[in-house]
Order: sequence, then C-alpha cells, then structure tokens
Amino acid sequence: MSNLREYLLQKKGAVTSWRNKIRDDGSQPAQLSARVSAEGRTGVRRIRVRDFQIIFDSGPELAGHSLGPGSQEMQLGVLGTCLTHIFLTQAALQDVPLDTVNVEVTANIDHRGGQPGYEDVPVYPVNVRYTAHIESPASPEQIAALHEAVERTCPIYNFLINPQTIQGQIEHTRTAA
Repeated sequence: MSNLREYLLQKKGAVTSWRNKIRDDGSQPAQLSARVSAEGRTGVRRIRVRDFQIIFDSGPELAGHSLGPGSQEMQLGVLGTCLTHIFLTQAALQDVPLDTVNVEVTANIDHRGGQPGYEDVPVYPVNVRYTAHIESPASPEQIAALHEAVERTCPIYNFLINPQTIQGQIEHTRTAA
C-alpha cells in the first residue's frame, strides 16, 4: 500500500466480507475482556488484551515512574483511535477518498475533584472534544455525511455518550498479615 486511498479499497473489501460473514453465519454478540494487574515495586498497571500487553503508569507526583500513560490519558487515546478507525471504515464504505485522517482528543480534569471542599467537582475528565483533521478531495457534503456516519457507528464514542451499567464485585482471598 502506498497511500490511504489504496488502503480504503482494501478496507472496503474486508469490512464488506466480514459484515456478510457475521450476517450469514448467525454470529452472536461477542464478549470482550481485559485483565489488569498491579505490579509490585512500581505499581505499574499491566493490561492484557488477547496477546497484547499495555503498560499504564502515573507520574512521580502519584508515586509512579512515568513508564506509560495514565488511564485518563489512554481513555482519550482509545476514543481517538476508535474514531480514526471508524472514519476509515465509513470512508471505505461510502467511497469517500481520504489522503489523511488525524484525530485529536482533549478534555479537562480538575485533580481536586472529590477532595474536601471540592466534593461537587467531577473526579473524571470533562469537556471532552475531538477534532478530526482530514485531507480529501471529497465535497463538504460528503465529509458531513461521513462525520454523521462516524458518530452514529463509532463503538467507543457511543459507549461514552450513552449511560452504561457497570457491575462490580470483589473476590477476596485473605492472606497472612
């Protein structure tokens, strides 16, 4: 592949084939999983997803070693990568030629949130926003339709903007003191 436009041709074939397969073989919803462990001495959090590992860490102000991004930073990256992927997918399906796609995601966080005197300040990132930088010979109408399709079909975008139910539990093994 020498450029993004050629890749989009390959992507269209792959996505169309995959969609046909899951439609025709009676596929059921898939279960996704990730396992995270905190490592001794450093407190680094290691995420394992399928055959991949990603290291998360904090800065020195939280006893971290800056060996990887923090969870909040990575969440912005996860949103950005999903939006980018869906821009590519929808461009391929809609035959919108793209030369470049870069997505920048930003948010604000007040680290005082939840502390005494700041109980009403959110402990999570707020004012999340993204900018998709696209170079393309497509018309403004094609790009607007692309943008609408991306926001309608991006799994992580929709995961974040729609309320979710999260159930937690603890399995405790008591060890010697």
